[in-house]
Amino acid sequence: MADATEEHPRRTRAHRGRPAPEIPTGTATLPTVRPKPGPVRRWATLTAVVLLGAWLGLLAVGGVRAPVGPMDIRLTLRPSLDGGTKINVSPLGALELDSHVAPLRLDVDVDRLDPVRSAALVQNPDLFANLGDEVASDVQDGTLDLAVRSVTAVVAGATALGLIVYRRPRRALAAGGLSLALLASCGVAAYATWNPKSVLEPKFSGLLTSAPSVVGNARSIVSEFDVYQKELARLVTNMTKLYDATSTLPAYQPDPGTLRVLHVSDIHLNPAAWHIIESLVEQYEIDVIIDSGDTMDHGSAAENAFLDPVGRLDAPYVWVRGNHDSAGTQRYLGRFDNVRVLDHGKAVDVGGLRIAGIGDPAYTPDRSQEAAGDPGEVAAGMRLAAELRRQAAAKTPVDIAVAHNPVAAKETDGEVPLVLAGHLHNRKTQLLPGGTRLRVEGSTGGSGLRAIEQDTPDPVMASVLYLDRETKRLQAWDEISLGGLGLSTAEVSRHLPEENQPGAKPSPDGSKSPSPEPSTPRPNR
Repeated sequence: MADATEEHPRRTRAHRGRPAPEIPTGTATLPTVRPKPGPVRRWATLTAVVLLGAWLGLLAVGGVRAPVGPMDIRLTLRPSLDGGTKINVSPLGALELDSHVAPLRLDVDVDRLDPVRSAALVQNPDLFANLGDEVASDVQDGTLDLAVRSVTAVVAGATALGLIVYRRPRRALAAGGLSLALLASCGVAAYATWNPKSVLEPKFSGLLTSAPSVVGNARSIVSEFDVYQKELARLVTNMTKLYDATSTLPAYQPDPGTLRVLHVSDIHLNPAAWHIIESLVEQYEIDVIIDSGDTMDHGSAAENAFLDPVGRLDAPYVWVRGNHDSAGTQRYLGRFDNVRVLDHGKAVDVGGLRIAGIGDPAYTPDRSQEAAGDPGEVAAGMRLAAELRRQAAAKTPVDIAVAHNPVAAKETDGEVPLVLAGHLHNRKTQLLPGGTRLRVEGSTGGSGLRAIEQDTPDPVMASVLYLDRETKRLQAWDEISLGGLGLSTAEVSRHLPEENQPGAKPSPDGSKSPSPEPSTPRPNR
């Protein structure tokens, strides 16, 4: 034992005072060793991490906003099997270009026309001479910015996901490097297959399927660029001046003794109409907006996004279907909390008024169906009149009836004090034999986007109706007219009904008016 102590002194001191470790007896159990995954499985996992991380990175970075001439656009890279470029022009539709073959697609969303940059072009037409070079430079800058951000996002996304999955920095860096190589190969493939002539053969969808008949096909634009440039200048000028015209509208002081109804109609897909309606709602403190239809042009699903601004209006929106509005349009509008869709004589209480309406029986964009014409409109008007009588018998009389076509609206004569319509794109007021007043509104969209092609644009029209809060009878109305696309005039005229109801305040000339006189309009510009 002494020899053992001398031979292993450190071991003896280390175990002094401790019990000797027990040596297990019997058969020892060896730990389970898991087999390492094979190379195929490791590469499959790494590939999945790289692809998923790169995709998440692209989603995180989103798109890049860039000014291109007078427009604001958004550039986005999307994974795709076919590649190419897709240009979205909401609400008109989209066009697709076979610009390249790579697993990445470039999405270009045209967000809006910037009024400041557009106004600069209008005020200085000489700028159009350099517009082409400016647009090319803007697109190049935006694409370069998108490329830098996308590379950063793809590498960061793949690296972060690799770190989460493997928990090893070396594997995570390998995933990031592989994602960079993948993106670089996509860029090389896109560059190698780049087809600049694809712009000559675009694929249209939505309302843009009719674009070649409106602006000419791409080949004619290329061969006659000088003519197209002049047309582009006219379109931009018209749209800009329409936005500018709303600033010339005079301000009014609303009378607390009246309900104020904004009557609009036949917007026909003109996006500038929402800016005008929003301005009028704010200036006149509107209680209810009534739209007598033809908000769309074709009623297609591609147009539905055009209706989204309705949900942001600061007033209830009552709507009936026009002959350019589809059942799909009607369902889409019914999704908004502030919208009341009327059909089949349905009546609703909104803004202190009881309003009933019926949708137009015709749907003229659908050429597969023959329009019923005036007999169909008369039948619809008779159904509406029957519902008005039923409401009156139930002691819930209707204050305002709404139909798109005046032919249908006239059938309500004697059943309601006021009926509103549109369709004609021409404003008029008529006292029917039975005592009902018919008000037909003009086109709040200036006859729609087709107006940008006209040398003499149609005026943009809307009316503010003043109704007594007690009797709910029409006391007066203001007819608002903007000069139309390309013109920057704004006019407001006050009108009184012949049978002006008691309770209206006397105006200085002895006639009766329901509200204070408007402030002096600003000079037209």
